Amino acid sequence: MRPERVGLSMLAAAALAAAAGTALLLTSGHLEPASAAGFGGLAALGVLTAGLGLAVTWQVSRNAVGPLLACCGLLTTMLAAREVYYRVWLGDHAAVPLDTRVVAWLDESAWWLLSTIALLLLVFPTGRVPGPRWRAVPGGLLGATAVVHASGAFATMPFTPPMEDVPRPYGGYPVAIEVLSNVAFVVMIALILACGASLVVRYRRASGVERAQVRWLAFAGVPLAAYPLIALAEMAITGSVDWVATAGAGLALVALPVSVTVAMLRHRLYDVDRVLADTVSYAVVAAALVAAYAVAAPVLGVLLGRDSPAAAAGATAVCAVLLAPLRTRLRRAVDRRLFPPRRAALQAVEELQQRIHREGAQPEELEQVLRAALRDDELRVGMLVPGESGFVDVRGSRVPDTGLTPVTLGDVQIGVLTASAQTPPSVLRELAAAAAGLVEVIRLRAELARALREVEASRMRLVQVGDSERRRLERDLHDGAQQRLVALGMALRLAQRHVPDVDVDAVMDQAVAELATAVAELRQIAHGLRPTSLDDGLHAALAALTSKLPVPVVLDVEPAEIAEQVATTAYFVAAEAITNAAKYAQASTIHVQVTQDDAGVAIRVQDDGIGGAQARTGSGLSGLADRVAALGGSLVLSSPAGAGTTLEAVLPCES
Repeated sequence: MRPERVGLSMLAAAALAAAAGTALLLTSGHLEPASAAGFGGLAALGVLTAGLGLAVTWQVSRNAVGPLLACCGLLTTMLAAREVYYRVWLGDHAAVPLDTRVVAWLDESAWWLLSTIALLLLVFPTGRVPGPRWRAVPGGLLGATAVVHASGAFATMPFTPPMEDVPRPYGGYPVAIEVLSNVAFVVMIALILACGASLVVRYRRASGVERAQVRWLAFAGVPLAAYPLIALAEMAITGSVDWVATAGAGLALVALPVSVTVAMLRHRLYDVDRVLADTVSYAVVAAALVAAYAVAAPVLGVLLGRDSPAAAAGATAVCAVLLAPLRTRLRRAVDRRLFPPRRAALQAVEELQQRIHREGAQPEELEQVLRAALRDDELRVGMLVPGESGFVDVRGSRVPDTGLTPVTLGDVQIGVLTASAQTPPSVLRELAAAAAGLVEVIRLRAELARALREVEASRMRLVQVGDSERRRLERDLHDGAQQRLVALGMALRLAQRHVPDVDVDAVMDQAVAELATAVAELRQIAHGLRPTSLDDGLHAALAALTSKLPVPVVLDVEPAEIAEQVATTAYFVAAEAITNAAKYAQASTIHVQVTQDDAGVAIRVQDDGIGGAQARTGSGLSGLADRVAALGGSLVLSSPAGAGTTLEAVLPCES
């Protein structure tokens, strides 16, 4: 176990011991229930703070924030125990022993809690001071606090309440010591204020995670700033400071350790900017409503009677009427001040929409506009485009699958937003809702551009394939059937001129053989254009194709009427897949399935071979893809290595 964890465990144990002692004194019956509850709550807060400090130290090692937070909890518990001990002794001197010299040495001990909190603010959240110029602050603050604490034991003024009537055990100190004490006090206060100001310095220098962590302390400061307003409002309404102000003070005390812990361990658990803005908004609304009630209640009391139920109901109605518009306007004002990323991003989206309609701006500028508004170069706008596995941006690059905020339109996800840690998640969620229309336009434009590119490329490939096919037919006719027919004509002409000298039977036999060969070659060429076996149906054509293959082929073809063009394309799809499987796949069996429904004709050819097939440019599979696309269909090839090959095509019936 690390030394800091051992030391912190000892601090937590000390806090528990002090809390246990406080609990024993509280249950002794020497305090009033209200006082006992207050000091018990303070001791419990100390134990909670010490426990949170222990948790931070355990999770974030080599960082002074956790030990300082635990020290704050220990000091809080010890101060609560001190106050309870004093009050028990004041109630009954015989109940517990007490030496006035101990009272003197503990009189100024509360300054250690304030100094520890200041040091916590100084090193938060990195555990180090903000810069070299701040290195002397911790030592100076501890030294000044020690002087103030020690000199307080020899002061001549009365002890702090509730021990102000107890005589001091020591005499006064020399003037030089008094001057040193005053100087130390001024230095201590100045350094405490400097520690608070260091957060501003750190916030301006920080970015990303560190800046988000510092903002959590601003959330802790809201209850502290609101406490005087709550106390004044309660006093204005009830005439005294009672449980409402006490609850506000308790919330303020709890806010600091909780905020520090959340910032250190789970800073992205909630969006601190949104939490801070909402907290301020509701605090201001509550203060405004209390003020409105404080004004309306006396006025209506004068008009309707001081104790009239109608006056109370009328004041409540005034507050209810003011609530909705007041909350909306205050939230907008607070967002402008405390939540600038949200306002800047939403305003950027709105301005882009206006420029699209007025100035001809492009929707694809959305990502660039959001990056500039949020000052986040890692922000990405991803879209779900058919034919792509995952999300892609306007440049066609893949968007990482981590930290994604979905963009939905009509409960259908159309894209995602992702950014760095400096952009709050709540901002991304609001942007996703505000920019959903633009993302859909970008997605549709990207899909249309992709389809146009594919059509253009397919058209070019079809032209190239047509030219190549014409050259092949010309070559086959010239080198095959044409040569044979020319030779046949020459042989017949020779026979005509030299009939007495020529063996007519031999010439005729040769002519018949040449004619048969020429007819066979012409049939083969014609079969490449359109198999004549298709006249008997697709099943018969595929059966004739597979009858002489060395690999068993299982045909499952529905005997349905299929349009001529669709049947021809289906035949060539199946023929190409079957031929490839028989030649290259090393398959033991091939399964061909052709089905038809309202969506179209589906062709599926599957083998159990070695897989690894690819539709390379210029290959037969690439040509098939163009042929299928020309009919408005789709072609999907799945061929994982070692797991066989499956070729699936769907041809619309309308074609």
